[in-house]
Amino acid sequence: MKKLLVAVSLLVLAATAVQADPIADRKALMKANGKAAGQLAAIAKGEQPFDAAAVLAALTTLNEDAQKLDVATLFPAGTDKGDTTASPKIWEDLAGFQAEVDKFKANAAAAVAAPPADVAGVRATLGGIGQNCSSCHEAFRVKKG
Repeated sequence: MKKLLVAVSLLVLAATAVQADPIADRKALMKANGKAAGQLAAIAKGEQPFDAAAVLAALTTLNEDAQKLDVATLFPAGTDKGDTTASPKIWEDLAGFQAEVDKFKANAAAAVAAPPADVAGVRATLGGIGQNCSSCHEAFRVKKG
C-alpha cells in the first residue's frame, strides 16, 4: 500500500512539474514576436541594410510563433489574473479574440510564403502585420501605466 501511495504521489508531482504556465508561455511568444518585429523595423527604417536572409529569419520567427498561438492553451479561463496585461475582454469575446489570432496567423504565413524582396516590401509587410498586432492589442490588452 505504501508503494502505491508513493507511486501515485510521484506521478502527481511529475504531472504538476510538466504543466505549463500559460502566462509565462504567452509572454515568451510575445517577446519573441517583438524582437523579430524590431529586426524588421530596423530594416524598414533604414537603420539596418536590407538582408533577405535576415528578413526571412525574422518572418519565420513571427510565423512559427503565430502558429503556436493556441487560444485554448495559452489563454485558459482564470489567466486574466496575475502578472499579465491580457484584458478580461479576451474571455468576454473569445470568438473575436480567436478571429484576431487567426488573422495574425494568416498574415504571418503569407509573409513567409512571399517574403519581401526589398526595403519597400519590408515596410509593406511589416505594416500589415503591425496593423494586425495593434488592433489585437487595442481590443484585448490592458494598457500599462
